[in-house]
Amino acid sequence: MSDDTQDHLDFDNEPDDASTELVPAETEEKSGNAKAPLANSYQNWFLEYASYVILDRAVPALLDGLKPVQRRIMHSLKELDDGRYNKVANVVGHSMRYHPHGDASIYSAMVGMGQRNLLIDTQGNWGNTLTGDGAAAARYIEARLSPFARDVVFNPKTTKWQLSYDGRNKEPTNLPVKFPLLLSEGAEGIAVGLACKILPHNFNEIIDAAIYHLNGDEFELYPDFETGGVADFTNYNDGLRGGRVLVRAVFDIVSKYQIVIREIPFGCTTGSLIDSILSANSKGKIKIKKIEDNTSEKAEILITLPPGSDAQATIDALYVFTDCQVSIAPNACIIEDDTPLFIGVSEMLRRSADNVKALLKLELEIKLAELEEKWHFDSLERIFIEERIYRRIEECETWDAVISEIHKGLDPFKPTLKREVTDEDVARLTEIRIKRISKYNSFKANDEIKKTEKEIRATKRNLKSLTKFATAYFENLKEKYGKGRERRTRIESFETIKAAEVALPTEKLFVNREDGFIGFSLKKDEFLCECSQLDDVIAFSSDGTFRVSRVADKVFMGKDIQHVAVWKKGDEETIYDMVYRDGARGASFVKRFIVNAVTRDKVYDLTKGTKGSKVHYFKANPDGSTRPIKVRLTPTCAARVKEFDFDLGELMVKGRSSKGNMLTKYAVAKVRSHFNTEL
Repeated sequence: MSDDTQDHLDFDNEPDDASTELVPAETEEKSGNAKAPLANSYQNWFLEYASYVILDRAVPALLDGLKPVQRRIMHSLKELDDGRYNKVANVVGHSMRYHPHGDASIYSAMVGMGQRNLLIDTQGNWGNTLTGDGAAAARYIEARLSPFARDVVFNPKTTKWQLSYDGRNKEPTNLPVKFPLLLSEGAEGIAVGLACKILPHNFNEIIDAAIYHLNGDEFELYPDFETGGVADFTNYNDGLRGGRVLVRAVFDIVSKYQIVIREIPFGCTTGSLIDSILSANSKGKIKIKKIEDNTSEKAEILITLPPGSDAQATIDALYVFTDCQVSIAPNACIIEDDTPLFIGVSEMLRRSADNVKALLKLELEIKLAELEEKWHFDSLERIFIEERIYRRIEECETWDAVISEIHKGLDPFKPTLKREVTDEDVARLTEIRIKRISKYNSFKANDEIKKTEKEIRATKRNLKSLTKFATAYFENLKEKYGKGRERRTRIESFETIKAAEVALPTEKLFVNREDGFIGFSLKKDEFLCECSQLDDVIAFSSDGTFRVSRVADKVFMGKDIQHVAVWKKGDEETIYDMVYRDGARGASFVKRFIVNAVTRDKVYDLTKGTKGSKVHYFKANPDGSTRPIKVRLTPTCAARVKEFDFDLGELMVKGRSSKGNMLTKYAVAKVRSHFNTEL
């Protein structure tokens, strides 16, 4: 809690009537809080707490890409830096001088930074981001600043400082980081009413994008994950809220019944991934025989499939039903000028690159001022010694006389200098030791001055061509630190995999035709087929109705089922042949139709709807082919020909609502396939 908030909570220092002054009377009457004078105070406290969590805990700053706890850790590492490793426990304790919270939060943040392997050089067991294994205790592991951090993160000359939470120490407001660190490290945090999720990006691609921006060129920037994988950034939306990133594991098919996961999606560990696979297997969504985790430095999860399995079909099912494919929702939020701001990663890159350019300019200006100051004093020193001005002060009895005499000795040479000679300059000349004067080398001094003049000219050139200088700076970073940081996540565009299409047949489906039930639990009835839990089943009854339902333990599909099968939405290949009687004594009709779109569990009537209609013949043709039928009429009917053939191939295939063509007006005894010899 901030100091301001603590001041609000300290009622001991308030006057006795402080509570009556918290809300003006007019405000109380308008807000309806006349009987609750502390209501507005509680509201203010909540807003202060929310602001504190957003600004000082959960959301990173754009300028240095760090959250406050991370900034304090880096500052502590710099203060402790002597080139050797420090115990993490020591760093955590040192950071607590600046951090108002406990050691657990500091340790957790430091482990996360160390595992990203950019700012902190680690030693010991820092855990494994692939397996999810945690780091060893803080007293066992060690850390120090990485060479990259020493080069890029710190510069006390350009750092702005503030008092720590208790006022005893100074800490940086923002570190002068000369690199878009936020995009490289990524960030995630949950504040009060606000969340942040910035995905990590590739080190080298960030530098390339910064160079493109500085040169006025367009660029594209997509995340890159340490765990590798394959990602679809079609809907990335520049990292803003509403975007979506799909990340998949990378598989190798080792043999007919063995597949290996080589790379895992971002945000997963091999442990969580295996748990999701075992869960899907126990629910019957996939079939696996055995799974082994052989992960060490690289991910390796070996999956053994049961005999008869299809490796590619199993991989597709793993993408749908397990964490082998994850969907990530970015939400780019940063702190700028003490205000939370939602901007895309491209704009973050532009602002960060411009900030690096501004820092480089400031460093050059400071360097130029220091060089000019060095040149000024070196020139004064040369004149003071070579012209033996120091001898003029031997007879001086007062300090003012000494200063005045040196000024008189320098007067002839002042026009050659770049600025006015001050009393402070003269005082510094009096501090030169006799040993230095006696061993003074004019040639060496002139060379040093010329060297300084050369550096001054180079610094001025860099200031005039600042963009070129900044570009060269980024190129040097890439050459020095970019090796081994190539892109690990491949960029592809995924086709949407529908769960029903890839669900493996892990269940056995049974049917009771007479009673009209289907399901997994009807094990004493007729076995129909193997299917998945996401399959739909279509069933046609003898009264000319049909329905489509999702498979389950037991589902009613209509009594006296004549045909039942697994049905796929949009099926236009299966053609159904049907002969039915219209009503109890009506004519018989014949039709051919397809079923390509239905509402699940709705009963559809394939007849004309007359009560007492009955199906004489029904045949499903998955391949679309058809066969002639043989029609036998009742012996007592008035027709002279009691048996005849009919070629169904002559009929057009229509929709299911078509009533069909009249086959005969006489009573039909039986209809069978022409190739069926049974009467």
